[in-house]
Amino acid sequence: MRAARLIKMVLLLQSRPSMTAAELASELEVSERTVTRDAQALSEAGVPVYADRGRIGGYRLIGGYRTRLTGLARGEAEALFLSGVPVALREMGLEDAASAARLKVSAALSPSLRDAPRTAAQRFHLDAPGWFREAVTPEWLPVLAGAVWGDLRVVARYRRGAGSGAGAGSGVVERELEPYGLVLKAGIWYLCARVRGGGGFRVYRVDRFTGVAVGGEGFEREASFDLPGFWEERAEGFARSLLRASVVLRLSEEGVRRLVHVVDPVAAREALAGAEADGEGWVRAVLGVESEEVAFTQLTALGAEVEVMAPVSLRERFAGEAVRLASLYRG
Repeated sequence: MRAARLIKMVLLLQSRPSMTAAELASELEVSERTVTRDAQALSEAGVPVYADRGRIGGYRLIGGYRTRLTGLARGEAEALFLSGVPVALREMGLEDAASAARLKVSAALSPSLRDAPRTAAQRFHLDAPGWFREAVTPEWLPVLAGAVWGDLRVVARYRRGAGSGAGAGSGVVERELEPYGLVLKAGIWYLCARVRGGGGFRVYRVDRFTGVAVGGEGFEREASFDLPGFWEERAEGFARSLLRASVVLRLSEEGVRRLVHVVDPVAAREALAGAEADGEGWVRAVLGVESEEVAFTQLTALGAEVEVMAPVSLRERFAGEAVRLASLYRG
């Protein structure tokens, strides 16, 4: 533990002109007294750490010293490619590996480029979770992430939701899985895995796992498996599977513009692609929806820019809502 901390201290000093004891203590998550002892230990080991005294003093390396301990370990190199997604790194338990990798890269840069990580962080930031959603790390995410990195089989218990398959119902099932990859979509983690024994590839919500046991047995990953392509195909198929009903609409020009923002974007684009002008400046379109209840909730956002033509039950519901609103706001 201390050896890793001493290496990190050297890399920090190599990447910056100087650092105060307080700055080092904050970076290393130790006390300033520990920083003083570590600096002395490095000096005794031959690393030229020099302490500048005074109010604005600090620690620095002298004589152009550069450590050769900048080679990336595999875990650090893999984590580095995810360093733009800090939430994902933290939730998968890879934050320390990414931090070490970034330090090694910074230490290897020429002096004129050492501010590159800071300037990039000042200009770009990725916030993965969706709005109005409390960020909660799924309990078994770090365990599954470790299995994904190590290509290790897991025995998992999974709580199925209603409608998880024809006749499947809900309840907890146990599966032996080969975890191929993790996907973070709008703040929700999903596991893409192959069911051992010919079950094919499936997608699981990580927050529905109730238990995960990682064995020592590995699996041979299919070289042709393409995680982004697999996810795109499954996500589109899932979205389409939800659209079990359809409604007929008349849309104004403004309604056409706003439709994609209030319903499923794929369904909106398909509806507008087949839309026909009605000769009154509006268009008529057939929109795939999850249910009449969902359609009512979504299309209400368009106000008077949409007219529901069918089914009759939904049209009557909008008419009733219009009367209620008129009564509420009259006068």
